[in-house]
Amino acid sequence: MFDKTWFFNLEQEIRKMGADSDAQSFDEIRKNLSHPKKLSPIEFADMCNYVILAGGFSQKTAKKIHLQISEYLHKFGANFDELFAMFHNKNKISAVCEIWNNKNTICDEYYNLHDLDEKLKFLSHLPHIGKITANHLARNLGENVVKYDVWIQRLGCKYIGKSLEIDNGKLNSEIKHACDEMFAHLAAETDLPIGYIDVVLWKGAQLGLIQI
Repeated sequence: MFDKTWFFNLEQEIRKMGADSDAQSFDEIRKNLSHPKKLSPIEFADMCNYVILAGGFSQKTAKKIHLQISEYLHKFGANFDELFAMFHNKNKISAVCEIWNNKNTICDEYYNLHDLDEKLKFLSHLPHIGKITANHLARNLGENVVKYDVWIQRLGCKYIGKSLEIDNGKLNSEIKHACDEMFAHLAAETDLPIGYIDVVLWKGAQLGLIQI
């Protein structure tokens, strides 16, 4: 486990299942991490809204919800009442509307930042996006970062052979260090970006292909 052969077998198994995607396909994520492109304000808002809406749902459900909300936004704009009637979560719809209405400013501010830590801090202060979700969003925007969600934290603990208490609201420094060691090791093994390794491990754990 945690070697080159194990990782590529896992990736192949996920692809065979047709589950090789997040907001984008595995291939799109890998390409975007190697050659990130600057998104338009509308594309940027769509990325933000995906990670906002996806929380707490399976990927299949998240994509369905996001497509429905995005199609409405593109045609009619941010009408809170209409969007709330489609998806009954006041906080998430408020965040979606705020980001959509301010997409030009938010997009410009993000791309005017050049330091990764500044970008992550900026994203973490957007409506309904915290520190862990900010990493998810940053990766989808082409930044080579990982999302320290509960699956990845469990894998980090398994990698170092320790049972540590996981608080998904506050990332334990020892667990983060374990995750970083795991990603550095797999990056050296596979010669792949850590952001891509992250999405493969996350999907593999979510599907039950990795025993944690």
